[in-house]
Amino acid sequence: MGDKPIWEQIGSSFIQHYYQLFDNDRTQLGAIYIDASCLTWEGQQFQGKAAIVEKLTSLPFQKIQHSITAQDHQPTPDSCIISMVVGQLKADEDPIMGFHQMFLLKNINDAWVCTNDMFRLALHNFG
Repeated sequence: MGDKPIWEQIGSSFIQHYYQLFDNDRTQLGAIYIDASCLTWEGQQFQGKAAIVEKLTSLPFQKIQHSITAQDHQPTPDSCIISMVVGQLKADEDPIMGFHQMFLLKNINDAWVCTNDMFRLALHNFG
């Protein structure tokens, strides 16, 4: 991992941490957001740490497991990191579904936090 650019190292570490928390204890996700953070979940908008954690902890499943297929990270001109994730998830006994998620990470007081988070299931409606 030492030969990757620092933004890739930070982005990859964040992604691993995020999905470990999400899959094991979503109530702990509040630690990665700030009060100015925004979440778009399947087109629904949420702003602030409390609203985001409330949404994520109220999702209608007991168990979930994410499998990351690919992740890409880029530095932004204002010293942030944008990360895009493509993967699959399995919730309870539902079929495996694809998903896409994007994070904007910002270093605040020597800690990387998520200021923006966008999530979509990779569902295609051909009807």
